[in-house]
Amino acid sequence: MLVCLGLFARSVADEPYPKSPIIERLQFDWTTHRRAAQGSDNFQLTWAQDGHLYGAWGDGGGFGGSNSEGRVGLGVARIEGTAREFRGTNIWGGADAQNPAQFDGKSWGMIGVGDQLHMWVVPDKPPGKDYRNHYEFIRLASSRDFGATWNKAGWKFTSFDGLTIPTFLNFGRANWGVPESFGDYVYSYFIRPSDPKIQQQGNDAAGLIVHHPGTIYLARVATEQLQSGPDRDRFEFFAGLSPNDQPKWGSIDEKRPVFRDSNGVGWCMSACYHPGFQRVLICTEHGESKAGLLGLFDAPAPWGPWTTVEYYRPGRPFGAQRPGSEWPWENNVFFFAFPTKWFDGLDFTANFTGAGMGKDNDSFNTVSGRFVRKIRR
Repeated sequence: MLVCLGLFARSVADEPYPKSPIIERLQFDWTTHRRAAQGSDNFQLTWAQDGHLYGAWGDGGGFGGSNSEGRVGLGVARIEGTAREFRGTNIWGGADAQNPAQFDGKSWGMIGVGDQLHMWVVPDKPPGKDYRNHYEFIRLASSRDFGATWNKAGWKFTSFDGLTIPTFLNFGRANWGVPESFGDYVYSYFIRPSDPKIQQQGNDAAGLIVHHPGTIYLARVATEQLQSGPDRDRFEFFAGLSPNDQPKWGSIDEKRPVFRDSNGVGWCMSACYHPGFQRVLICTEHGESKAGLLGLFDAPAPWGPWTTVEYYRPGRPFGAQRPGSEWPWENNVFFFAFPTKWFDGLDFTANFTGAGMGKDNDSFNTVSGRFVRKIRR
């Protein structure tokens, strides 16, 4: 059974961008809703060279574990099979893992490029601190053995750079299918923290929140440089558009917003490219975190111009109607993504996660659906 979410009354003025000219809405078939890895969240997935999906989870035992059994702060899983018949294996950390986790942290950004995996990692407890602060800095970790071992770069981006929790823009298998007009680059989106001194926990704890003024930045690095281990200054940042609407690139100090939402942006996000639509898709929160208030946006290029596909409201958050799904539910979803391996024309299988404290959506969730294409009149 397909349910149309997006038919309810929406005030265009509340949305940061006009309606998508390509995608009318999403239809979900909640009879396909599957849940695994109860007690582990996040799972931003990338399609690697070996044909499998890989992704990082946090604060749980991963597949076959629980919120306590096999619990690690950061783990990496491999997901094999089809969208409807997948199986997950803990590659790095977690219950019955093939390899032990080497460090703690969290990640909402992984990408497979050639025969390597790369992961943006933020800390749990930064060095010298006795409290969590995912916002404080970002490091790049890379793996040459499909997630069995990871090496972290010696440099960081920090909240004082105006950057926090990033994600990669994922394309096809091993990052194949990047349009020629985008260049031979790997792209990353970064959330702007509401305050460079922000603390997740500690004396001035803000928690994991929707950030205001609601700004996202875009960076790129040449593929060859990423594969050989880039220095921090190899990353170029979107610095606005030229008079003929071509992207300009500059240093971190020259960065300009690539996306804005006056209702705020979440503390994490996802990004992918749909080859059929030839559109970039990004998803993040607005308004309030861990409440199913997701926004899905599309654009013809990583730098825009953006339009709105879905913009969920407090009265009708993501998953408010789930005909056919019998899994326990709370309106606490904070992350939603499209694994590019699971695109099939207009059909998709998405994954999402929520803040269930070991229950309900604090898990790896998948649901299949369909993009409804806009009818040109």
